[in-house]
Amino acid sequence: MRKWIKRLSIAIAGLFVVGLLVLGLAISHTPDCEPRDSTAVSGESFTAVQFRCYGSPDVLEVVDVEKPAPSGSEILVRVKAAGVNPLDWHYMRGAPYLMRLGSGIGTPDEQRMGVDFAGVVEAVGPDVTQFSPDDRVFGASDGAFAEYLVVNEDGPVVSLPDEVSFQQAASMPIAALTALQALRDKGQLQAGQKVLINGASGGVGTFAVQIAKALGAEVHGVCSARNVELVTSLGADRVFDYRQENYTESDQEYDLIVDMVGNHSIGRNRQVLKPDGRLVIVGGPKGNWIAPLKRPLSAMIQSLWAEQELIILLARLRREDLAELASMAARGDVRPVIDYVFPLAETPDAIRYSETGRARGKIMIDMGVIPGP
Repeated sequence: MRKWIKRLSIAIAGLFVVGLLVLGLAISHTPDCEPRDSTAVSGESFTAVQFRCYGSPDVLEVVDVEKPAPSGSEILVRVKAAGVNPLDWHYMRGAPYLMRLGSGIGTPDEQRMGVDFAGVVEAVGPDVTQFSPDDRVFGASDGAFAEYLVVNEDGPVVSLPDEVSFQQAASMPIAALTALQALRDKGQLQAGQKVLINGASGGVGTFAVQIAKALGAEVHGVCSARNVELVTSLGADRVFDYRQENYTESDQEYDLIVDMVGNHSIGRNRQVLKPDGRLVIVGGPKGNWIAPLKRPLSAMIQSLWAEQELIILLARLRREDLAELASMAARGDVRPVIDYVFPLAETPDAIRYSETGRARGKIMIDMGVIPGP
């Protein structure tokens, strides 16, 4: 009987492994792109960036699509600016491959690109009560890399104060909201506490430094030598050049570490955390398979015995947080850092630059910028 149980167990394990391999092959397979339908758009059209197949920025297409009319509780926004995020190229490449279980196996279910936007309401549906034509708005919605966008008025879209430009507003939804939730909600940062931001010169990091200062914390940042002056100008009290100093070997002790880079193990981070401190993990190493999962799994395992709290952040698009960020920007508590602005037609180049990981602050798409020769 034991022999049969052992054989059955081996068979089940073998089937499980085979199943994982088949699933892996299925979700990682990327078919060749079929030629786009060349049928002309009937009626009024506008320009948008889309992708029909997973791959490099070469799969991105600048196309003409039919201009929609808002219905029900929808508003039609004339997009003025859009922000580029790592999320955009993760969806474009369908990587890590496990993402494809939600975004589409083989080919993407959602072909539109971009999430962060700012613009002006051009038309509203018959049931809209919160917005009117000519209102300035910003928020997050699929399809932001386009001249027009339809969003529901109850979704993550809010009014934009006159003191904040369209580019500044479009830089905030994902990056600033992630920073805010990492510090205030997950990190529970209080005035007088000490926080370290690893990746302080990037899109999330530049917002995190400023928001932490606005919350009354002592802020230490980590970045490359070329960005030390920038991070200091944002309010950091101390800045580590990661090529010269290893913050996990310093004599500092932090109430909170927000880690966007993942270049040190969770154990090394815990060495410079107070016993009741928190480590909030935002993103991590690149990879198609196992690499992106190692850090969350390590945090989950170490949480079983660690005194400190080890937290994986999955930011949520909340209207109240967008409104708070708009107020902070209007007051001057937050100053978006914009590295480079691309025209809509050069969105593939914007994504390529984002993938280098070397942007200082945010990369933007501005619908009013004319492409170069």
